[in-house]
Amino acid sequence: MQIFDITQELFTCSVYPGDPSPSMERVLSIPNGDICNLTRFSMCAHNGTHVDAPFHFIDGGKTIDQVDLKKFIGPCFVARHDGEVSAEDAAVFMERAKAIDGDSEDPCYMRILIAGDATVTEDAARVFADNGVYLIGNESQTVGPIDAPAAVHYILLGAEVVLLEGIRLQNIDEGRYNLFCQPINLGGCDGAPVRAILVR
Repeated sequence: MQIFDITQELFTCSVYPGDPSPSMERVLSIPNGDICNLTRFSMCAHNGTHVDAPFHFIDGGKTIDQVDLKKFIGPCFVARHDGEVSAEDAAVFMERAKAIDGDSEDPCYMRILIAGDATVTEDAARVFADNGVYLIGNESQTVGPIDAPAAVHYILLGAEVVLLEGIRLQNIDEGRYNLFCQPINLGGCDGAPVRAILVR
């Protein structure tokens, strides 16, 4: 069994422009005579490797604690792509994934991770949403264009497709893996950090 950690380290992670960066403070320290080391930290729910819940862009949408955990755990397909992901590209990703799993009960095309410097377009988002995909993941801090991400988020989150953003797939080959990226259970929140791993 191979385990691949596809998560950014939190305190050195990439941050979406304008979001607060994570920070930490050692409030207790053994070298200072305290009984233990104790750390306090502050962060945005969308720092580093994280997932977006529908509530992030959809008023009244599900918060992260309300999203079914099956969306975050199970077979996935890693596709490699640089540049804009068109509707045609999205359809090809789906076809490749479906060719691997066929009629599996939990097929890998339900969770698509895009490796590379890729931006999901509105047309591609509609393909994923129309196919009932559970999760779309990418290496950017936002799945859509960084300067105008809202439209893609509305399409995907409106269809309850959760977004796994800020993953790291540089050394991951295209193909089928098992994904584990369950979020911290933050009641009422629009997203949450994850420790995302692939298992093959």
